[in-house]
Amino acid sequence: MSLKKHQRIWTYLNQHRAVSIIAAHVVVVTVMGLVWLSTAFAPALFSALAQAPCAKGDQTYVVRGGDTLGSIAATHATTWQNLSSYNHLPNPNLIFINQHICIQGHGVVTGNPTGNQPVIPVGLIAVKGNVNPFAYGQCTWWASQRYFQLHGFYVPWATNSNAWQWQNRALDFHWHVSSQPTRGAIMDLQPGVQGAQALGHVGVVEMVMSNGHVLVSSMNWGPNYSQVTNFEFRPGPGVSFISA
Repeated sequence: MSLKKHQRIWTYLNQHRAVSIIAAHVVVVTVMGLVWLSTAFAPALFSALAQAPCAKGDQTYVVRGGDTLGSIAATHATTWQNLSSYNHLPNPNLIFINQHICIQGHGVVTGNPTGNQPVIPVGLIAVKGNVNPFAYGQCTWWASQRYFQLHGFYVPWATNSNAWQWQNRALDFHWHVSSQPTRGAIMDLQPGVQGAQALGHVGVVEMVMSNGHVLVSSMNWGPNYSQVTNFEFRPGPGVSFISA
């Protein structure tokens, strides 16, 4: 094969190699752009899609900062499982500000309405526990124990009962769940609310203060985890109060 022919082949291969490299770079840049766009605009797009109207007769709840599906359920006498199923949520742990949550009822409510307290239907009596099923030293143990000291019975739920789940379990056992504090009620914090960790936190309201805050006794909170301590908390998003 002549030298000239070799040179033509070499030139052809180099040209096509350059084209392949350029094409590969274009593909990489395109993929990175799509990833960036999905990251940047997915919440806004989801929020826009979430504005679809609820069915006639439903109540529309507009999500605000600090809300969780559990806290919304607690103030509307239902459970997060029901809300997740009814609204076809792919991930019940992921809701967005201004998203519409459909609840059986009527009207539009933004955030937690003042004084909105679920009412136990007539004929359903709160179940009362006769033993403390929780491990000593945990916030759940003290909340159940202190409630017994004040009211003469323990909380009845023992399974699916991490602190953040108590408001839903309370509804399952026909207890009241409210956004308004009362002395002797169990305060339930959702994860990340006012310093609560991944499992949430529960304690018992010892005093409703003049500024609207509450003084709560609990264990596994503050520097002395094994001791009962009293700390001040404030009602608001992600905070519910449980009583029989």
